[in-house]
Amino acid sequence: MIDKLAHRWPVRSRREFFEKAGSGLASMALASLLAEDPARAAMNVKDSLAARPGHHTATAKNIIWLFMEGGPSHIDLFDPKPKLAELDGKPMPASFGKVITAMGTASNTIMNSPRKWKQHGQSGAWVSDWYPHIANHVDDIAVLRSCWANGLNHVGSVCQMNTGDILAGRPSIGAWVTYGLGSANRNLPTFVTLADDREPLGGAKNWSAGFLPAVYQGTQFRQGDTPILHLASPKGVTTARQRGKLDFLRELNEMWSADKAEDSELDARTQSYELAYKMQAEAPEAVDLSRETEATKAMYGLNDPEQRAFGSNCLMARRLVERGVRFVELYCGSGSGWDAHSNIEANHSKWCRVSDKPIAGLLTDLKQRGMLKDTLVVWGGEFGRTPFNEKGNGRDHNPWGFTMWFAGGGVKGGQAIGTTDEIGLRTVERPAHVHDIHASILHLMGLDHLRLTYQHNGRAERPTIVDGTLIPQLWS
Repeated sequence: MIDKLAHRWPVRSRREFFEKAGSGLASMALASLLAEDPARAAMNVKDSLAARPGHHTATAKNIIWLFMEGGPSHIDLFDPKPKLAELDGKPMPASFGKVITAMGTASNTIMNSPRKWKQHGQSGAWVSDWYPHIANHVDDIAVLRSCWANGLNHVGSVCQMNTGDILAGRPSIGAWVTYGLGSANRNLPTFVTLADDREPLGGAKNWSAGFLPAVYQGTQFRQGDTPILHLASPKGVTTARQRGKLDFLRELNEMWSADKAEDSELDARTQSYELAYKMQAEAPEAVDLSRETEATKAMYGLNDPEQRAFGSNCLMARRLVERGVRFVELYCGSGSGWDAHSNIEANHSKWCRVSDKPIAGLLTDLKQRGMLKDTLVVWGGEFGRTPFNEKGNGRDHNPWGFTMWFAGGGVKGGQAIGTTDEIGLRTVERPAHVHDIHASILHLMGLDHLRLTYQHNGRAERPTIVDGTLIPQLWS
């Protein structure tokens, strides 16, 4: 057989024949994989941020994630529990099972919610008096009351809500979206994070690219008049001179990286130089909130000192998605501001005042501009809080049952999905793990979490690791 093929496919030995045959089979397998997943194909072209189609038709083009860091109390905001009033001041009934919390074994007493509750909108959704402005938007909101996660403490739990794992090192969901879909505006970052007055717990690992190529990591914008540092060229440096410097750097980097294809950080650095150059033209206008009307700024709470920081970030998020940024994550209470182990009344009163009007303003603004239908808005923290007290007037961490909500981007509003038990401790109906939430967010963006894979250490890694079930009630 080898002799018959020799005139068409010259080989010198049996070993060489099988080497060439094996290479052909490997190429066929690679071609099949690339045809299956457009994101994989993108990794084999030089432009790793080129826009590409998803796996199916998307209902959302952009995501704005409102991250309430520290753990907002679901049973004081969106999940009313009359049983708490009945059991107030009594030990937690044994029927609810043993609980080991972040602060130790739970032995404190049930604490009723002091909030006043009302039904709102045509849907009659329940919202407490801590969120009166958001309550006006319940018909656009799907409240998911049955979330659960694995972490007991903030750093691991914030990490899991961003990356799917309580241990650092995996890509964030924003990085997966960027890897899967590429950029929609080459003059701005595809994935942006915005904090308020402090760094989020865990810092950059929450918007890291993990084992994905470094070009997919998030870009942090800062508070104040210069969200992007060093955006302007030094005085006296012309556009042509800046372009020439970058071209020379690119040539040097390409020479250095010619035999280092596995080093994604150098490619990311080169592309970041290019992005910075392009941003000099578009970014100053994108982040300039003074271009907004006074009425718009007031709608976001920018005229209130307590709301200004988070309100500015909400307004910035709208301006960024309006210009093609796919994923914007906003932290409210960076550094665990919502962490009410004591005096939950003062703690949550503060952070609800900080976030209520700006979030309502964002929803109103997106809807008025016709953008809400394409923009998925996500609200939630890393976990909820317990129905029993800690230190007499606070609540401990609760990853076993908590609430998140979703609006826009194809979400069916005006509904509550899933339930927790009578005291809001554990999810009992339609449990939704963090992996389920990530799978569903990716689905709305047109990405199949089972097919969005990246080869790492011999394994086809995916955003939801080895788990994840869609929550179709969100959109059907």
